[in-house]
Amino acid sequence: MKIHEYQARDLLRSAGVPVPEGKVIESIDDAAAAFKAAVAGMTAPHAVIKAQVHAGGRGKAGFVKLVKTADDATAAARFMLTNRMKSPQTPAEGLEVKKLLVAAAVDIAHEFYLAITTDRQTRRNILIASREGGVEIETVAHERPEAIIKEPLHPILGLQPFQARNVAYRLGFKGKQVSQAVQVMTGLAKLFVEKDCTLAEINPLVLTPSSPEHPDGRVLALDAKFNFDDNGTFRHKDIEALADPSEENPAELRAKRFGLSYIALDGNIGCLVNGAGLAMATMDIIKLHGGEPANFLDVGGSATEEAVTEAFKIILSDAAVKGVLVNIFGGIMKCDIIAQGIVNAARSFENPDGSKGFKVPLVVRLEGTNVDAGRKLLEAARKDIPTMQAATDLADGAKKVVGAVR
Repeated sequence: MKIHEYQARDLLRSAGVPVPEGKVIESIDDAAAAFKAAVAGMTAPHAVIKAQVHAGGRGKAGFVKLVKTADDATAAARFMLTNRMKSPQTPAEGLEVKKLLVAAAVDIAHEFYLAITTDRQTRRNILIASREGGVEIETVAHERPEAIIKEPLHPILGLQPFQARNVAYRLGFKGKQVSQAVQVMTGLAKLFVEKDCTLAEINPLVLTPSSPEHPDGRVLALDAKFNFDDNGTFRHKDIEALADPSEENPAELRAKRFGLSYIALDGNIGCLVNGAGLAMATMDIIKLHGGEPANFLDVGGSATEEAVTEAFKIILSDAAVKGVLVNIFGGIMKCDIIAQGIVNAARSFENPDGSKGFKVPLVVRLEGTNVDAGRKLLEAARKDIPTMQAATDLADGAKKVVGAVR
């Protein structure tokens, strides 16, 4: 699960991380007033307007703008709310922008990168920091890995203050800047653990120039990104309430309601599988034989006829799907019961035009308990489901569905 930047800033603020104030608007008419509120009392009346979408690349796409007047703010809001944002991280058609963050701009002496995620190699949470903030950190890590600082978190104690101070010194903070940076790091680490995050990122974390009020400058979080473990959100009703359904894939939301694990991909061969590992192997073998999987879909180890029917509906709601491979290993649920569920679902399936029955090739591979009885059911049903054919094994199923789609 992801949240918007303005929500991430609120989370940081609740953990004691300093964040510039801002206001969220949804109408062009509110831009001028939001600009005036953002710059009230500032010596340099500049504000930044940011599109609130679940994708990066906003700046290069023109959806982050520095504005100096209320008229400029209105113009920027009009552009963002009436155009779809397109970047390397969005679908080809772009994303509709419904909300904007209008925040006070700050002077920046230096930008940093700060994040906490999980290191799969060491199986530990890890703090990642760099003096190269405000850029694509993946590029920095690839071209200059020495610019990346990594500090593992203790599995029980989390990020310790001495670790945060060490990272602050390595980043070049001095004087009172160090204690400010430590406060940011420990606050971010606390949120990461307490809210079941998979990513907690601040980019950029900035140091402002010295001023009479702040001789050493201020350490502020200007932009933030949080991703949460879907399996842990039931423990955090406050986080669940932040979800924006309009930013999610409708099919993925529908699958979640029915207890199915579904992720949309870019191919044209739908996959219906029971078991996450088997689903990954199914996608791999489709690729091996020259096809492209259209989705990951795990119906679980005890798939019912209702679950299979709903899975078919979700898969075929994607207009790009030109064929479906069903790969079921019968264990808890026997193959003959699964086969009957597939047959019933295929017969009763209602297409968008109102007609019934499958119109795309359907290849079914069964293995496990009562597999022979299951295959006989599939063979007997072919007379009224002509698009369906059985496969002897997974490789045979992949070859057949790729050939049928071609």
